Amino acid sequence: MMQAMPARTDFAAMRCPVARTMAVVGERWSILVLREAFYGATRFDEFQRNLGIAPNILSARLRTLTQHGVLERRAQGYGITEKGRDFFPAFLALKRWGDRWMTDERGPSILLEERATGREVAAPPLLASDGQPLTPDRVRIRPGPGATAALRARFAPKEDQDA
Repeated sequence: MMQAMPARTDFAAMRCPVARTMAVVGERWSILVLREAFYGATRFDEFQRNLGIAPNILSARLRTLTQHGVLERRAQGYGITEKGRDFFPAFLALKRWGDRWMTDERGPSILLEERATGREVAAPPLLASDGQPLTPDRVRIRPGPGATAALRARFAPKEDQDA
C-alpha cells in the first residue's frame, strides 16, 4: 500500500518574512538566475547558456521572479528592479560564505570588483555595536510589531516570562 505524499508547505502563505522570501528565491535555480542578472545577463538565451538550465525551468523561475517584482520584463529581456537590487547584499553574503567554505584550493572562480576603483568587492562581516563580530549567540530575538500572539509568547523577554 502506497502512502500519500504530504502536501507541500506554502511558504508564501506564512507570516514569517524569511519563509516568504524562500517562496520567491528559495526554489532550485532562483538564486543562480539572480546571480546571472547581477553578472549582467538580460536575455533568456544568456541565462540559459550561462546556467545550462532547461528552458521550462528557466521560464518558471523568471516568471516567479517577475511576478514578485524582483526582475522585470524589458524590451531587451529582463532587468533587475529596486527590489532585486535590495537582494544584492544577501547574494554577496552567500557568495562570501561559498568562497570560504565551498571552493577548492584554487579559490573562488569569480571575483567582483568595483568598476570605479578596481578594488575587490567583499561582503563586510556583520559587526556588533562594539565592533566585534556579530554571532548568533550575541543576538536577542524579540517579537516585532507584526508578531502573532504565539510569537509574542515564544520570544517574550525573559523577565516577562518569569512574572
